[in-house]
Amino acid sequence: MFKCLSPAPLGINAPLNDLIEPALSHGFKSLELDIVSFAEQVHRSGMPVARRLIDSASLKMGFFRLPFALSGDDQEFGAGLGLLAGQAKLAAELGCTRCVAMLDPSDDERPLHQNFVVYQQRLGALSKLLGEHGIQLGVGFTATPEQRAGRAFEFIRNFDVLKLLLGMVGDKNIGVAVDLYELWASGSAYQAVIEAGLKPVVLFVADAANEADPDEALQTGRLLPNETGVIDTVGALQAFAANGYDGPVVPLPHPVRFQGMSRAAVCKLTGDKLEEAWKAAGIKPAKKPALMR
Repeated sequence: MFKCLSPAPLGINAPLNDLIEPALSHGFKSLELDIVSFAEQVHRSGMPVARRLIDSASLKMGFFRLPFALSGDDQEFGAGLGLLAGQAKLAAELGCTRCVAMLDPSDDERPLHQNFVVYQQRLGALSKLLGEHGIQLGVGFTATPEQRAGRAFEFIRNFDVLKLLLGMVGDKNIGVAVDLYELWASGSAYQAVIEAGLKPVVLFVADAANEADPDEALQTGRLLPNETGVIDTVGALQAFAANGYDGPVVPLPHPVRFQGMSRAAVCKLTGDKLEEAWKAAGIKPAKKPALMR
């Protein structure tokens, strides 16, 4: 496993090259890749220039998010898939071999049974395309109610239903984007993923307030991992490490947590909290790469 910095959940909006030094300074071995921005940079400057600082810092690109919505109509999905072929090729060249796709928890167009058929086909096509470039697909769900409000039909908002859908797809290249906060908010926990035998592709870690009720949890309630211990980050790290997980561990708080803080302070606090969980879990620290100039 390795620590991966994702800027958006920390309220950070900065180019990838501006994130390298704070990531390295605070113990992160990798960054989330903004595949759309990176592809544009490659188009403007070429791959050697676009990746120069990444290579000199010896940083991994831990994962990238699917750059289009799975919930669009067939034409939108087809267009997104067409662009993804080139983007996936670039990601693979950079050594970024994990993609995360999040499922909407509700829909205005299709009831649950119809959505199952549509997503079974779309995830299969998506996994096949990514697999051609050696990229794993991690699928995640949202348990909190914000995205379901006012929508006509519910879709996937807990792990059991996600497990059913992934079983229908039946592709070895597909696994789970494990989010400890979403599992907790849905009344589940990391043990369910391990017991199901599904492959974790990315591990997102966050905590919740001591007084928080999972049934009433909102995205704004996300705290840094190991802040309160309500969500067992340490146990999850130990369990996934014991099961051979070798992917990114990504702090996923809510940006409201960092209002009024500088970028440096946010990165330091995030790195420190993750390091606390890392040490408590007994995970051997990796050597910190040096930033070459």
